Amino acid sequence: MGLNLKRDSEPMTGVKKIVPPQPRGVDRRKDVRVDQTDWRVNPRSYEFIGATFDPLTPIQTLARAKWITRNHGFRYIVTPNVDHLVRLHKEPEVYGPLYGASWLSVCDSRILELLAKFSGIPLKAVPGSDLTGQIFDNVILPTEPINVIGADDEIVAKLKEIYGLTTINHHQPPMGLRKKPKAVAAAAEFIHLHPARYTFICVGSPQQEMVAKACLDRGDCIGLGLCVGASLEFLAGRIKRAPKWMQQCRLEWLFRLASEPKRLWKRYLVEGPLIFSLWVKWNFSKKRRQK
Repeated sequence: MGLNLKRDSEPMTGVKKIVPPQPRGVDRRKDVRVDQTDWRVNPRSYEFIGATFDPLTPIQTLARAKWITRNHGFRYIVTPNVDHLVRLHKEPEVYGPLYGASWLSVCDSRILELLAKFSGIPLKAVPGSDLTGQIFDNVILPTEPINVIGADDEIVAKLKEIYGLTTINHHQPPMGLRKKPKAVAAAAEFIHLHPARYTFICVGSPQQEMVAKACLDRGDCIGLGLCVGASLEFLAGRIKRAPKWMQQCRLEWLFRLASEPKRLWKRYLVEGPLIFSLWVKWNFSKKRRQK
């Protein structure tokens, strides 16, 4: 992405009115915002293979994330990829409400970006790992508290070392979070008790979206939740990302498969290819609706 944004301080001075999130598609261009640059939700969004996407570029997505302060009511970003859309079709009752309640939904896959292009939909790939890296590199102040849900103590310590951060509020939910509603509620409670501009929720899908929606449903959390999977593991150097040329050639999945074949073979060789049949069916259904 290569964007160098000046970091902004955002102290909490007194009690300010919390800015609530707006539903996707609401045109807010006439809203009056004093002393703020208002990065509003693009009123145009697209349904693609069963999910709703906001057609933002990486820079536009980062700009919206940068706009958030601790005076904003909680909202969250999801980054659906091929694996997520396959799961969405298997369990729409689980994934549908979680993605539908998001503030922004951006495309995390260059494969989906290409399929969308073939369908005439202008999606740009916004990898969650790139977005997370840009926020750490260009937005978060060293003295600014952030929340991390998931990961482990070693990763948190590495992030503090790399970025000189003084306060990372860390919560590790138990395994099997998806089937433990009390643990999901406890994670949301932790986020409420630790007000922060950014909360990185890294417990896999759909667990991370469940925690984010629980925060939204509470109504008393603040800031921006980012459902970004293994992004912190990439930043901390635990998992190596594919070379840039492989990313640009849409081969990052192959690099990850080669790096962790025992864990990822089923995802990339069995479940992932289902996206092509889902895309064909979606295109056929779209053409029928247009007649």
